[in-house]
Amino acid sequence: MAVLEATGATGRHVVAGALRSGHRVVAVVRRAGSFAATAGLREVVWADIADEPTLTVALNGAGVVISTLGGAGKGPTTVCTDAVRTAIRAMATARVTRLIAVSAHGVLETHDRSLYSMAARSGVGERMKDKETMEPLIVGSSLDWTIVRPPRLRNTPATGTYRVGEDLPIKLWHFIGREDLATFLVREADEDRYTHRYPRIRR
Repeated sequence: MAVLEATGATGRHVVAGALRSGHRVVAVVRRAGSFAATAGLREVVWADIADEPTLTVALNGAGVVISTLGGAGKGPTTVCTDAVRTAIRAMATARVTRLIAVSAHGVLETHDRSLYSMAARSGVGERMKDKETMEPLIVGSSLDWTIVRPPRLRNTPATGTYRVGEDLPIKLWHFIGREDLATFLVREADEDRYTHRYPRIRR
């Protein structure tokens, strides 16, 4: 398993959860030394998201790629779109066919007139736009993809009581803890329940 943006707030939980589940993990990071030496874990530095050869080498032998890319904190950003564009090409070369990507509820057809959608647009609108241009790249690829659309993410302890569904209602007050989200991502990598689908997840 390879994890993109492995040092992010969600990515670290994915790495930890995957290791607990017995996976061998390639943590794709921006700087060396981001993780302590751990059995089953290998770091690969991917400092330039346009660097396809480096990512291709990192993905060789991986059974699945999990992307927890989040984009820049403020201002216009295309990090998710640009990184996924490179990742799709690298996966094709490395012959990795399974991609699980974290997007967001409120993008594309889920961008409606709900209070949640309007609040998300006002708070992290540029990130939402980045996800909107990322998703079609994934869907238009030949990959076996799953695009996960969570609501707000919080740094709360795992509960194991989250709900998942393609038509799950998302209200203004809904959220998901990052650790629970990570648990679902690793489980989806093992079970392939939502291939070519858009699951939502919330507490």
